[in-house]
Amino acid sequence: MPAHDPAPDQAPAPDPAPQGPTLHLVKLCVGVERPEELERWQALRAERARAAGADPRPRHLTRMRPRRADELLAGGSLYWVMKGAILARQRILALEEATAEDGSPRCAIVLDPALIRTAPAPRRAFQGWRYLRADEAPPDLDAGAEGDAALPPALAEALAALGVR
Repeated sequence: MPAHDPAPDQAPAPDPAPQGPTLHLVKLCVGVERPEELERWQALRAERARAAGADPRPRHLTRMRPRRADELLAGGSLYWVMKGAILARQRILALEEATAEDGSPRCAIVLDPALIRTAPAPRRAFQGWRYLRADEAPPDLDAGAEGDAALPPALAEALAALGVR
């Protein structure tokens, strides 16, 4: 395994918000309204993968392999859009060749299991994924901090949509 790719059963500690020329992806998290739902879904899939002897790390299959893979693998994250706002991110660990159920080639975006909450950032619906420059990425929320983390999620999203925060 490459040095940046931890063992499948080890969940690395959450990393600080990436700085510098790192590139990220942003993706709609269809059918999920809250980061907690995504965590539960990914935990269930990891449990099933472990039981089957497979790699339990979360992964997202996409048709197209990102052309700027080196920039993404240099500390990039996948930022999840839920209900019209970026609410969380996961560090991208690897991009692997995969095959869809119909046999067509895919790219598996392998993610760190740690889901890091971010300040809500409004985002319109789109198809597929988009690149996100580091200077455009919303900041992480400190889980132990007061303020944003203490606001009810719906209120935090509404304030972000109004451009108040």
